[in-house]
Amino acid sequence: MSDHIYKIVEVVGSSSTSIEDAIEGAIARTARTVSDIGWFEVKETRGHVANGKVAHYQVTLRIGFTVRD
Repeated sequence: MSDHIYKIVEVVGSSSTSIEDAIEGAIARTARTVSDIGWFEVKETRGHVANGKVAHYQVTLRIGFTVRD
């Protein structure tokens, strides 16, 4: 049995709709160029406020994927 080796990339997703959309968008975009994504971790959550309301959500994600032979 071989050991699994993982790599982690850090990306930032953003959305004017929700934190969930920011996460899903970041993962979907990363999956276009990174194979074997297995997990993610929300490292940081931020937002932009305009006129007393949330205007934009931004999340920093650590995305883990399996390194192939």
